[in-house]
Amino acid sequence: MVTTASRRWFGGRGDSRRADAQAAKDAAAAAFYELDTAQRDLRISLETIAAGDGSPAARQAAEAFAALGQRIDEASHVYIEAVDAHDLDRPELDGAVAGRAREELTRARDGLVRVKAELDRFAQGIQPLLDRAETQLARVVPARERAKAALLAASTALDEVRARGMRADEFAARLAALAPELTLLNQGAARHGVQETVQRADRILRDAEGIRAELERLPERAAEIDRRLVSLRTRAQALRNRADRVDPVLSELRRRFSAACWQDLQQVPEQAVQDVGRAEQELVRAAQAREEQRWGDVATLIEAVRSALDSTDEAVSAAQDRLTRLEAVARDPQAEVQRTRFAIRDAQRLAMEGRSVPDPRHAGPLDQSVARVDRAVASLEGRHPDYWHFLREMEEVRAAVGRVVADMRGRRGANG
Repeated sequence: MVTTASRRWFGGRGDSRRADAQAAKDAAAAAFYELDTAQRDLRISLETIAAGDGSPAARQAAEAFAALGQRIDEASHVYIEAVDAHDLDRPELDGAVAGRAREELTRARDGLVRVKAELDRFAQGIQPLLDRAETQLARVVPARERAKAALLAASTALDEVRARGMRADEFAARLAALAPELTLLNQGAARHGVQETVQRADRILRDAEGIRAELERLPERAAEIDRRLVSLRTRAQALRNRADRVDPVLSELRRRFSAACWQDLQQVPEQAVQDVGRAEQELVRAAQAREEQRWGDVATLIEAVRSALDSTDEAVSAAQDRLTRLEAVARDPQAEVQRTRFAIRDAQRLAMEGRSVPDPRHAGPLDQSVARVDRAVASLEGRHPDYWHFLREMEEVRAAVGRVVADMRGRRGANG
């Protein structure tokens, strides 16, 4: 009886040690699981910070987490060794071994708990960085979605234009050029950073919206181009007809006025015909580009034709304008003289306002203007006066007087 009781007593104590060891193992396992979960969560937080914050503080947090990871690995290694060293399910496990297992597993658990506490403190310390990074990352998703929506709208507009029989190859190429940017955008802020990702999304949005707007205007633009082509052809023909009428005007100038009044216009008729011919050739090229729907080339050619016709129009008009002005000054040169003298007198009155003696900087140029007018009037004496020189001299004098007036007013304004 005594022997049996003694065995039961020792057997019960061994079971208790085994149970204690198992409880220590379970506690260590729970601590290991909590630490592993916290580490994985914190790693996600650090990835969020890295994606949303490129500051030195964020880099320091990543370095600190790496150092903390070494201590986590060490504590985990101790735990795993303790678990692997003791098979608590062995039937022949004696009490002493169970006691050592409990002690080792308890120490492993304590190490895991200490590192978990460090991890928790570290998580609290980086919370402001995480909050800031999450705020930054919150900008990424809306920006990316807006960019994708703009690309979809541009693609839809391209399909609609093509359905109306327009190739719109230029716009298709521009949309295709955005594909690599979209690929980079989809790689996300974790790879490229928040700022770069948001900026890329904004560029895609801006470019896609521009393409969509141009595509939506394309039918109207095509119709406007057709109208402009017709208008430019009509204008070119009208200028050709007007150029043919320059010769009679030049004949009248030669008959009535000195050579100095018309020599610079001698080449106008021939030059006008050549310029109109070149403009008509450009119009043919523009029409071909319109047929091929090369809209950018069409716009460039149309602008070149318009500019050329403007210059030709001015040249053709110059002959008739010259004749009209010369006839007027020949009838009454005093009208130009009086207009110029009035401008000079007005400037002289302004120069004397509030002064007993005019400023030499203004008096000198005005006196020179008076002398120029006198010389110009004297040049009209004789059989074949150069009225064209006279007109230009009057214009230059008025311009010089205008500069003096502007200077006087500017100085007075600066002086209050």
